[in-house]
Amino acid sequence: MTPSLPSAENPRPDNVPSAPETAPRLILATARLKSAGLRVTQPRMTILEALCRQTSPVSIEQLHAGLPPGACDLVTVYRCMAAFERGGLVRRAVIHQGTSLYQVAFGQPETYHIVCRASGQLAPLSPEVSRELQQAVAKAREELREKGYREVAHMLEFSGVAPPASPP
Repeated sequence: MTPSLPSAENPRPDNVPSAPETAPRLILATARLKSAGLRVTQPRMTILEALCRQTSPVSIEQLHAGLPPGACDLVTVYRCMAAFERGGLVRRAVIHQGTSLYQVAFGQPETYHIVCRASGQLAPLSPEVSRELQQAVAKAREELREKGYREVAHMLEFSGVAPPASPP
């Protein structure tokens, strides 16, 4: 199933792998949380665990919808994600029509995506293209740091209309 942007019909993430696959990422996430100077709290751990289960970028609303009932409110998720982003635990992956999508910023190479403007479906670019983009971004960041910029971040969005699906 191809992940899609959140909507009234699809508020929950549909890109969640099994728990055993997330354990190493959660351990690394906890260490990153501490090294970023952030307290380890139950809401933060619940949100990190949900983030570590994602296989593609997710909106804050989708993330919140996938949390256990009563785990934390939407405002807490927004605040935690802002703290995670400042601490380098997450990155904004795609912004499409005002919706920011997030993914963990460790334990996996950065993948760039394209969003279909017609359907809202999200598809990753090839690993080769993502690698080349990462190299270009690293070069640009280095140049900006040499010029004195700090806390350099970037967002790169691709959107288009997907080709029609071919019949089986």
